[in-house]
Amino acid sequence: MNGWLGVLGGAVTVVGVVVTGWFTYRGTRTAAAIAAGPQAKQTEFTVLQATVTRVDEENKDLRTRQSRLEALLRAFAWTTDRWASQMRRAGVEPEPPHPLVDEYNRTGV
Repeated sequence: MNGWLGVLGGAVTVVGVVVTGWFTYRGTRTAAAIAAGPQAKQTEFTVLQATVTRVDEENKDLRTRQSRLEALLRAFAWTTDRWASQMRRAGVEPEPPHPLVDEYNRTGV
């Protein structure tokens, strides 16, 4: 009988070691995931902040280009209006403007 109890005790010991190892492995993984959580959030925040900065720069560049293009359009419209006035004073009737130009002259948009 002592032989069977020795074998049973050895089996229980082996099962106990395996279960303890499994719980240790699982606890270590959970602790690592908890410890990595703030770092992952910080990385996501850094990427988001870099994206916002890049988009802000692109928007600034686009606004600058649009402002410059609008100024060029106003200058061109003023110049062509002067030329048309010169033609009318000289007795030459200029061609009618394109419908989009006519709409812009009426609405300013």
